[in-house]
Amino acid sequence: IAMKKTVLTLLFGLMILPLAMGQGYDIGDKAMNFKLKNVDGSTVSLSDYEDEKGVIVIFTCNHCPYAQAWENRIIQIDKQFDPKGYPVVAIQPNDPKLQPEDSFENMKKRAKEKGYTFPYLIDETQEVYRTYGATKTPHVYLLENESNGFVVRYIGAIDDNYKDANAVTEKYVENAVDALLNGQSIKTTETRAIGCSIKVKS
Repeated sequence: IAMKKTVLTLLFGLMILPLAMGQGYDIGDKAMNFKLKNVDGSTVSLSDYEDEKGVIVIFTCNHCPYAQAWENRIIQIDKQFDPKGYPVVAIQPNDPKLQPEDSFENMKKRAKEKGYTFPYLIDETQEVYRTYGATKTPHVYLLENESNGFVVRYIGAIDDNYKDANAVTEKYVENAVDALLNGQSIKTTETRAIGCSIKVKS
């Protein structure tokens, strides 16, 4: 009987494991509100953007070569789409103890040096990136502001060539936002995020 109980407990544990880990968002899911510290000392929430058409949430960081390669394009995307109602909100998900380059102080320096035109938030508890299901830096979640809240419309990479902005053939994020602005369906709703793995607290 004890053996049977042990087996059942193990099976039950395996069944609930995926739920406990969290699967992240799928296209069409409603995004939860978050409240995170910005590099300017303020607190920023997703609900702060309720008057916008949507938000381009990008999990990114300082140290990752992929994030650095896409950085200027992220800045350009914000400049292009913020006036149209789709601002960028950048979130740094890494544990600074594991990656000191991504400390809050270094985030402040990076934002100032690069002239970020958007919030750069730290996910100190690492709850937000887990809820979204982000696995890389950078990892994009395009949210559309609907009557019932923010809904996920695109997940994945910024475009199809991190190495060379001039060699890009598919601008995934730009195309997705343009489609929403024009009342059209998004051609590519999901792509594989390419970047550095998120540094998780032990």
